[in-house]
Amino acid sequence: MGKYLGPVCRLCRREGIKLYLKGEKCYTPKCPLVSRKRQPGELPKKIKNSLSEYGLRFREKQKLRRLYSLSERQLRRFLEIARKEGGVIGDNLVSLLERRLDNVVYRAGFARSRREGRILVSHKHFKVNGHYVDIPSYLVKQGDKIEFVLDNQGILENAKSKYSGLPQWLNVDLGTKTIEVVRVPQGEDLKLDIPISMLYIIEYYSR
Repeated sequence: MGKYLGPVCRLCRREGIKLYLKGEKCYTPKCPLVSRKRQPGELPKKIKNSLSEYGLRFREKQKLRRLYSLSERQLRRFLEIARKEGGVIGDNLVSLLERRLDNVVYRAGFARSRREGRILVSHKHFKVNGHYVDIPSYLVKQGDKIEFVLDNQGILENAKSKYSGLPQWLNVDLGTKTIEVVRVPQGEDLKLDIPISMLYIIEYYSR
């Protein structure tokens, strides 16, 4: 499955829930999900058919993919890693996704969305342990130090505004523009931004 290059707001409308793919716009009345509640291509007053068991699981899988901007292949790979780690597969999967570098940049406040975090990482605006990393799916580990190499006041102000909501597994020093991974995400850290059934996703890939 190729990379999606269309309007990202269309993805939220398709899933019928805010995926927060465009940062601040998602919190305003300009969000298309607020002004245009119908799904893309749906006619007014059309009676919606209830989803099948397969459809329910498929839609949950799609929501997770779109929330973290994953390809089908990437999600399958992360799920295989989660299965091999032992313990609760759903928790393992979310922990892996949270450890992606583009997500860490977003969680630390250096990006307004994961999509923006992906772009910043791809353009080599971050170093991990002193080395440039341009792979958004790079998995950070405990003790890693991530440095923002640009002197962009807009990005730093955004990070400052989100400082109070920083996840406990990350430590941010705005003075040195660094992010430290205190520990891998676990427990309360694994709460997703939107309600998604991990059980449905695991069942979908167990067919």
